[in-house]
Amino acid sequence: MKLTLKQQKFANEFLISGNATNAAIKAGYSKKTAGSMGAENLKKPEIISYIEKRKKEIDDKKIAKQKEIFEYLSSVMRGEVNDVAMVDGEIVDVPPSIKNRTMAAKELLKRNPGDPLIKAQTEKAIADAKLATAQAQEVEKITDSSAEKLKNLTTEQLIKLSHLGDVSDDQL
Repeated sequence: MKLTLKQQKFANEFLISGNATNAAIKAGYSKKTAGSMGAENLKKPEIISYIEKRKKEIDDKKIAKQKEIFEYLSSVMRGEVNDVAMVDGEIVDVPPSIKNRTMAAKELLKRNPGDPLIKAQTEKAIADAKLATAQAQEVEKITDSSAEKLKNLTTEQLIKLSHLGDVSDDQL
């Protein structure tokens, strides 16, 4: 069953306010019956269906789709869109910086994990992180070992150690 103009207006006003009574009044129902008519309208399957359909349309327009995001990031990466900046008191268009273009490229790569290149880059990054962790652990072991050895040295030994790299005038 098709909605009447009054029911359609009610549904549209309800989407705006979320208040059935106010929506009924704005749709043209009398103030006396607005509360009951609003509640009754929200029980009608065709009105509920219309409201849900309109909500989806509104959401679809508000929320960017994946393709739209890819297109935008690609256009930034390629330098096809401009930013604005204030130069000598004037607003001027400026191309995206290399930094912003690189960030856009990275975002594109993150969003396309099935790509073999991205997979290889991810594996390399993981391997680099593991290597850096292992190196840091090794440096920590050496540092701890050296600190332990320094604790056991006498003052005289520490003084000699501190002058190991010194060159005396008579050696020149």
